[in-house]
Amino acid sequence: MAKKKAPKSKAGKFIGLGMQVFGAIGVMKQIKEARGKHDKLEMTDAIISAAAVITGFALLIRSLREEQEEALEIEGL
Repeated sequence: MAKKKAPKSKAGKFIGLGMQVFGAIGVMKQIKEARGKHDKLEMTDAIISAAAVITGFALLIRSLREEQEEALEIEGL
């Protein structure tokens, strides 16, 4: 499986966060629609998509924290 490259620039990371927000909005709509239809397969797909969005958020936040820690270490030297 191909590994996605994390954005290196701070701007790229914030764009990634914005994309995750739009993904979360889409997942919320998907969940609402699946509930309305009582469609278990669509609901399962929405839950899996939500897990992907949550994981993406976590990875981007970790990346931002690591960048901030590195900046603090450089200032301390």
